[in-house]
Amino acid sequence: MTSPARRPAIALERIRKTYGEGETAVHAVAYVDLTVQVGEYLAIMGASGSGKSTLMNIVGCLDGPSAGRYLLDGVDVRRLDDAQLSTVRNRKIGFIFQSFNLIPRTTALSNVELPLVYAGVDRRNRRKRAIEALERVGLGPRIHHLPSELSGGQQQRVAVARAIVTDPVLLLADEPTGALDSQSTEDVLDLFDNLAAAGRTIMVITHEAEVGARAQRVVRMRDGRIISDVLNPPRVAVGV
Repeated sequence: MTSPARRPAIALERIRKTYGEGETAVHAVAYVDLTVQVGEYLAIMGASGSGKSTLMNIVGCLDGPSAGRYLLDGVDVRRLDDAQLSTVRNRKIGFIFQSFNLIPRTTALSNVELPLVYAGVDRRNRRKRAIEALERVGLGPRIHHLPSELSGGQQQRVAVARAIVTDPVLLLADEPTGALDSQSTEDVLDLFDNLAAAGRTIMVITHEAEVGARAQRVVRMRDGRIISDVLNPPRVAVGV
């Protein structure tokens, strides 16, 4: 029997995504098989047009495959309707974007509370959980600041807090350091190290070698296919 600590968080089986038909068809993702266990930290890497962004959209339930099977936490997402998919995105996936996607006129605390509002969590509990998430990423003293009052690195930390506040199965980060300076990049990658050490499942979509080097596992794509899947040497995470 599979240990709960090492069960698959996601399993992709012969996933294909095709745009167009006939001779003009574009195979953005071509027969991808990929399993990510709970607690793994991996990077999906590849040049522009490699298929990594399309694969991210499928994993994030933002788009559906043309063919193949995708299990998220054991659930076949093909069998879900739009309302169920929306619930899955809210509760099982924590999204972290390059541009942070914070609401400008809303405090860090309210931004982090937002997924819990959609999940129907009562005000007292969602505030408590949002404060805990912000403290976890080192922003306890700045919970009432607006995004405009925070640095880029701090805004990304708010985004990470928002992503983890629902205790999702998967953290899905799309070029999370692309808009950050070198020191903020290092801070966010340290945070990812800590989250991975605490057992979070993390998938980072990136073209940056330094970001891929911090993951436990690196999957490289080209022309819609996985061309390599290797483990990085173990790292010692900084303490949380």
